[in-house]
Formats: sequence, C-alpha cells, structure tokens
Amino acid sequence: MKWNAIRTVGAAGVAALGAVAAHDLTQKRHALKRNFPVVANLRYLLETIGPELRQYIITDNDQERPFSRDQRRWVYASSKLENNYFGFGTDNNIENNVGYPIIRHRTFSDVAPHTDVHSGEELALPSAKVMGGPRGRTHAFRPNSVVNVSAMSFGSLSGAAIEALNKGAALAGTLHNTGEGALSPHHRQGGDLIFQIGTAYFGCRDELGRFDLARLKDVVASAPVKAIEIKLSQGAKPGLGGMLPAAKISREISEIRGIPMGQDCSSPSRHTEFNDVDSMLDFVETIADATGLPVGIKSAVGNMDFWHDLLEQVGSQRSVDFITIDGGEGGTGAAPLVFSDSVALPWRLGFSSVFKLFAEAGKEGDITWIGSAKLGLPENAIVAMALGADMVNTARGAMLALGCIQAQKCHTDTCPTGVATQNNWLAHGLDPELKSVRVANYIKTMRRDLLKIAEACGVPHPGLIGIDDVDIVDGVQSTRPLGEVYGYRPGWGLPPEQARAEITALMSGRQPAH
Repeated sequence: MKWNAIRTVGAAGVAALGAVAAHDLTQKRHALKRNFPVVANLRYLLETIGPELRQYIITDNDQERPFSRDQRRWVYASSKLENNYFGFGTDNNIENNVGYPIIRHRTFSDVAPHTDVHSGEELALPSAKVMGGPRGRTHAFRPNSVVNVSAMSFGSLSGAAIEALNKGAALAGTLHNTGEGALSPHHRQGGDLIFQIGTAYFGCRDELGRFDLARLKDVVASAPVKAIEIKLSQGAKPGLGGMLPAAKISREISEIRGIPMGQDCSSPSRHTEFNDVDSMLDFVETIADATGLPVGIKSAVGNMDFWHDLLEQVGSQRSVDFITIDGGEGGTGAAPLVFSDSVALPWRLGFSSVFKLFAEAGKEGDITWIGSAKLGLPENAIVAMALGADMVNTARGAMLALGCIQAQKCHTDTCPTGVATQNNWLAHGLDPELKSVRVANYIKTMRRDLLKIAEACGVPHPGLIGIDDVDIVDGVQSTRPLGEVYGYRPGWGLPPEQARAEITALMSGRQPAH
C-alpha cells in the first residue's frame, strides 16, 4: 500500500511537470520558457522573491535601501518596547562616508539626558511654534508632538492600517494626516487629524469633481480636524497626480471618494481651483476664513520660481500657516521609476533651498515648517530640525511599526502584511488594536530619542538644536558644519526668540524621574 501511494504521488508529479513543460513549449510570451521548459520557471520565481532574498540572506545590516536592516530593526524593536540598543559599536562606514551627519554633544550643560532606557517616552514634546498663531486663525494651536503621522490615504493603505494609525496617533497624542483620499470611518478612531486636499478634491468635491467649500466645512466639522493641508506635489511622484489602481478600489473606497469602480483612479497632476501663487493664496484664505483652521501646503521642491513667487506674495494679509516640504527620496506612493529616482530634490537640498529664501527675507518665523521624507529616524529628524523644520512627519516609519516588511509590493494590492492592500484576506491579518499600540510606541520612542539628543547637546528641546550642533563628515579628510554645507547664516534654523522662550518654559521641569 505504501509503495502504491508513493507511485501515485510520483506519477502525479511527473504528470504535473509534463503539463508545465507542454505549456512552456507551446506558449510564445517567454522565449526563455520555450527554450528551457520547466527549469526557466525557477528564474521567474527567484525574480519574484528577490527582495525577500536580499533582505534576509544577501545584504548586510546597512546595505539595503530604502531602509536598512538596522533601521528596520530599530523601528520594530521600538514599536514593541523591546531593547532597541545596538552593541559592539556602529557598523556604519563612517570613515569613508561623504555626507554622514555627526551630532556634537556638550560636555557641560544645565540639562542632561537621563540614562534610563524608557525615560522621556511619555513626554508630549510639543512644537516650538503655534500653528496659525501669526495669522490669527480662530483655531490656531500648538501641535502636541514634533513627530506626526504623514499622509497616507485610505485606498493606498487598508482600512485596518488606517484604523491602527489613527488609534496609535490618539495614544501618542500626535497628528494623523489623512492623505488625499478623503476622511474615512477608519480615520475616526480618536486621533487628531490634518485633512489633506489633493488635486481631485476627494471628500470635498461635488458630483462633477469640482471643489465644494460647503462639503469641506461639513467634513472638517464632523471629525477632530486640526488643520488643512493643500497638496501640490509629493516626493514619491512630484509633478504627477495620485494613482489608485482599479484592483485596490473597493465599494467602500468608491463611495468615500466618489469615484467609479473597475477603473484606475488617476488624480490630476495640478489643481483646477488655482493656477498661480496669487490664486492659491486666495484659495488658502477662503478655506481658512470658512473653517477657522490653519491652512498650509505640501510640496516637493523642483523649479524654484514657485517659491520665489510665494515669498514675494506672503505677508500680513495673505499667507500659508505651514509648509510641508517633501523630499525626492520618495515615500509610500508608487510611481514611475524615473520619477522616484530623478525628479525633485532630495529633502535636505530641497528644504534648505526654500528655507534660506524665507530666512533671507525674515519671513520664516511666522510659518511652521514640516519635514517629510524618511525623517522617521532620529538622526535624520535631528538634521531636519537643525535646518529649520519645526516638526517631522513619518509615513514609512509608521508603516514599519504596523508590521511592513519592505516587500515593496505597495502598488500591487498583494502586500503580505495587510498594510498596503484592499484584499480582505491579507488585511484581516493586521490587528488594529495591537498595531495601534506599536505605532504609538514607535512615535513615543522617536520623541524620547530626540529629547535625549537635545539634552546631550545642552538644550531642552530638539527644536533648539542649531546648525552649529551638527557636522557633516567628508570621508576621512574633514568635517564641515551643517550651516556651512547648506549656506546658512548664524542663527538660521532656530525658532524666533519668543518661540524659543516659550518652548523652554514649557519644557522646564518636565524631565521625568529616573
């Protein structure tokens, strides 16, 4: 009986291989399969699982991009409140690395970091600036956290992922950007929101797809929306509109966005409600007057004409309350390779180019500056804040905290961890209750590390770390101060004097016992 079973299985295996061989020999799409039937399928299998092989077998701790194994391990450990320390010294190639940041600690100071591993995790670490305060917005506020959840739409991410992000934002006391895909029920889990308006005006458009101010007022009144962000472009695909493949459009998404099922949802590359800086600022003020909320813009940095025009026209009568600068390094959005690789400036170059314009004119102090582009890592966030960012947003860091394994299948609807998919079977594996806690732990750990670095530099808040506190390594030869590398003048990058005094007062006495 046993041998009969083995023969049956063997015969079935041979028959299956024969069927594969017959298919390969008769198909015409792949020459490799016609020439090397059966065996050639191994090549396609290895190509499919290539990212996973490189991730776990081939690459070293700091080789893989966009996030190295060490960086992912730090996020995973932080989200689980596990030991996220690293032993035996750095394995970064500091000695031969051009552009590597080194933070200058101080030997003596009135403030110093506590050595307890979890010290500082429960501090809110608010922004040094009041968003909307300089323009007198009715609902101006001081953001409670310098680390916030970046824009990721329901549609690109699963409902379970959005729910976990929002619950995590509530637990961490941080802001959650809705992304341009409208405000869904999954965003209504207690976390404060920034409502993003994209070029398709999802969530605030009429039946013809045109912007509808009344609908905007209704949607922001129905949820804890703290500010409104007008997206001009994003680092993943600057100059292109958003793309949601038909495979990811569920009935729920169709109803929330007001789009048809069965076809790709392609957002326009530019807004139809305004076509220059003048009309954009009118649009900003119209929204701010109608809602009382701070209103800002988000953009990657390319041609600088826009920024020169914006600088010339902002003033006491019209202005944006915040500017989110995205980097050309890309983010969660899928895009043509050339856009991901070669369109828009990397974050440090793009942000510093814009910030310097406003600093030169003395107009940077009334604007809250937000950085968004792989800034969910402490060292990158510190450099960003030294260059003038008041807050940082993290998208991929938050995704990793949700369980993302960097499979890079975000655009295929086959995300194996249920984060970036609308496949119910895949999404059901993501538990919003558990993952929300991990998102909150990650954000709290980020803030803890930023606070510890600030205190090591002798200041009570990371927004007070200046350009003289960071050096950029030039291989084995020398270092250059951050301000010199990016052409900053002394004092640029710090908040205005009043904001520095306010945040120092807020932070005094808040260091936890150790």
